[in-house]
Amino acid sequence: MYYNRPVPITRLIFDLDDTLYPANNGLWDELGQRINNFMIERVGIPPERVNETRRHYFQTYGTTLRGLMTNFPAMNPDDFLAYVHDVDLTPYLSPNPTLDAMLAALPQPKAIFTNANADHAHRVLACLGIARHFSAIVDIHAMNFDNKPLPGAYEALLNRIDAPAAECVLVEDSARNLRPAHELGMTTVLVGNGLDPDPAIHYRADTILEVGPIIETVISHQ
Repeated sequence: MYYNRPVPITRLIFDLDDTLYPANNGLWDELGQRINNFMIERVGIPPERVNETRRHYFQTYGTTLRGLMTNFPAMNPDDFLAYVHDVDLTPYLSPNPTLDAMLAALPQPKAIFTNANADHAHRVLACLGIARHFSAIVDIHAMNFDNKPLPGAYEALLNRIDAPAAECVLVEDSARNLRPAHELGMTTVLVGNGLDPDPAIHYRADTILEVGPIIETVISHQ
């Protein structure tokens, strides 16, 4: 799919989890279980209500964390983040030389844009062997806990990378998180998640390794 662009691409922005590595590798299952455990052990939500509560929070607030912060204001969000991400990543992630080469071939400055915290992002990038490519990590703290897809998250991103939206490509595994970016004028790339039509998605890639050729195509048509 080809889109004429009146301005150059100067920034490449990547989501972290389930985008830079396959969504079905098991890591999210473990993180999700730790979210459940936190809700039960630290917040006191009955086990039989946890799954329903998580779905409600995700649909209403964008993340479980924001739902907990809204409904349990005494909860410390940093405790949540530390607990949930206290996971050994090595069974799930390993160096990816092909991804490293793909990123190296794209000269634009790159940033991570994640609803997780920076510590988790650094650990994931280190396991994948690609940390050297990213000059900025815009995490949940940088967003002041205005997580994707809330407008404040994208405002924080653009302020941090000091670039207009029209000069950015956002690569994500969530169509919902791409819609605000599209409205701002970013070029959007969805990784995985089927072929359902969505006007907010400019390009689709089955895996992260298909993103390099897509971005090269976008740049060649500037």
